[in-house]
Amino acid sequence: MKFKTLLAGLMVIVALSGCGGNQTGTTNTAENAGGDTSTTGAAASNNGQAGETEASGVSGKLAFYTSQPEEDVTKLVDAFNSRYPDVEVETFRSGTEEVIAKVMAEKQAGKVQADVLLVADAVTFEGLKKADMLLKYESPERASIPEEMADPDGMYTGTKVMATALVYNTAAVQEAPVSWSVLTAPENKDQAIMPSPVYSGAAAYNVGVLSRSEDFGWSFFEQLKENGMTVIKGNGAVIKAVAAGEKSYGMVVDFLAVREKQKGSPVELVYPEEGVPVITEPIGIMKETKNEAAAQAFVDFVLSEEGQKLAAETGYTPVREGIAAPEGLKTVSEMKVLSGDIAVLTEAREEDKKAFISLFGE
Repeated sequence: MKFKTLLAGLMVIVALSGCGGNQTGTTNTAENAGGDTSTTGAAASNNGQAGETEASGVSGKLAFYTSQPEEDVTKLVDAFNSRYPDVEVETFRSGTEEVIAKVMAEKQAGKVQADVLLVADAVTFEGLKKADMLLKYESPERASIPEEMADPDGMYTGTKVMATALVYNTAAVQEAPVSWSVLTAPENKDQAIMPSPVYSGAAAYNVGVLSRSEDFGWSFFEQLKENGMTVIKGNGAVIKAVAAGEKSYGMVVDFLAVREKQKGSPVELVYPEEGVPVITEPIGIMKETKNEAAAQAFVDFVLSEEGQKLAAETGYTPVREGIAAPEGLKTVSEMKVLSGDIAVLTEAREEDKKAFISLFGE
């Protein structure tokens, strides 16, 4: 898909805010159960185990839109269905920006089909919140989530901690890099790759943060361009290119690098000394949900101790307190985090993507 075609679809969110890929359809198990507008949990929580006391009454179809890798989506939905077997989860997955393009197209058509959304970053959810497209829900599981990882208005909650860091091919690189500057070094011309902010929500967040950082700015991206940086559709394609030796370096979300190394690929992850942008892959319920009870149950499960342990077992750094990060990954307290004003990043996202496309082309 051409970048500017997708960008045009994404711009709809800006207009709606003023008013108020790879695609896989997966069905995992059964009729629409409506809900009221309460903000109490769909199922009681017992020691962090979602749905421990009673799952009866939670049934029907649930449309789940996400940017998670397909294999991770399958594990999550299967685990949820082990507790809520009467909920039929229908999944749409793609890169964050394409997921949002689909949601906005549905909004324009008169009805958002998604019930639950789990995509890359808080900026994306802030845009939806501003457009009045999210349903307030303060899960009882939020008590175990750091306050800064959740929307204070109860519209969305982070589910994991993911940093964009450096990955390099150990067969091609003799000395481990310590700085982002390795990507702009003349001796590494044409040897680096990064995901597109038009497809990846994490990449869009990175552009917003780094372009406003005193140590980087747009000059950093200009240097990347001059040094032959390749821009590709998503993080998955980045790690594949580095693992295959097609590129020596990549900008990628950390868990993918660790996962690829565990498969035996010649890759290594580095958290650069200047710091790393971090996203929390939030989850939220769409305001037009047709099955609020099931949507609440799904959010509760993802944030529960069981759901967060599953995230850690899958290879993510969980957001819930008391659950350790998988081997090879750092917790947020161990990282030097590069961040930005969420309101500014939200307001400027479309302009940032336009500026990026203007620099790197389509």
